[in-house]
Amino acid sequence: MNDKKEYRISIIIWLIFESVAISLFISTSKIFYLLNFTYIGTCVALGTSLMAHKKKYARNFVQIGVGLYMLIYLGIVCRENMQIEGFWYYLFLGVFEAATIHYFVAKIAGPLFFGRGWCGYACWTGMILDLLPYKTPKSDRKPIGWIRYIVFLLSLSFVSALFIFKVDNLENIMFWSFLIGNIVYYALGILLAFLLKDNRAFCKYICPITVFLKPASYFSYLRIKCDHNKCIGCQKCVKNCPMNVDMLDDSRKRKNGTECILCGKCIKECPKNALDLK
Repeated sequence: MNDKKEYRISIIIWLIFESVAISLFISTSKIFYLLNFTYIGTCVALGTSLMAHKKKYARNFVQIGVGLYMLIYLGIVCRENMQIEGFWYYLFLGVFEAATIHYFVAKIAGPLFFGRGWCGYACWTGMILDLLPYKTPKSDRKPIGWIRYIVFLLSLSFVSALFIFKVDNLENIMFWSFLIGNIVYYALGILLAFLLKDNRAFCKYICPITVFLKPASYFSYLRIKCDHNKCIGCQKCVKNCPMNVDMLDDSRKRKNGTECILCGKCIKECPKNALDLK
């Protein structure tokens, strides 16, 4: 990826988050939104800029900076359930803030521009999974992606039941479901990574968030494409992709096309610099 292109992308990403930050600050008069989205946008923009300089741990920097902020500060200190259960909870309350805004920006509307960039740069689950030893999948993709839809429906059913049966202390329940949910996610993610020798197995088969991410990601503006005049067909990009995406096919219907997390590993692996983020 050429430096000027990535700098431009970094600036655009920062401007998008800053626009959201300023808009929410003006409409709500809450400085939290100004600081929150400015911080996240700055982390992502700085991380992509570091990637332009080919810094080895640039993406890990963003993952830790954003992931720990959302997990520790927003989730534990501020007691905001930033998991999918929190989204349903605030949505049912009719409150457009906290998790609902986060989901709209990062996982519903945002992917129209940056696809599943959230998964590659900001997910606190992926932050840990990417540190495990199986960065390149050691086995073929399994036909069990349907599990994510079951988890998605279970999360919706859980929160729906709380409202239907008018359970008390909902805020406390949401906080503990956030803590327990993250423990379960980490345990499953690490277990699957070692069983299937694939760091991102949890993302491919279990994570319910992908149900939101996949539709908009199909139309994502930012996509990795191949210059077939340079490509020698070595398939290093396909073999090393953590999400099993066929980067040699530029069409939106390419195999696992909506799974790309924009990690850039395929770009680094290509011996002829045939791949680029366009």
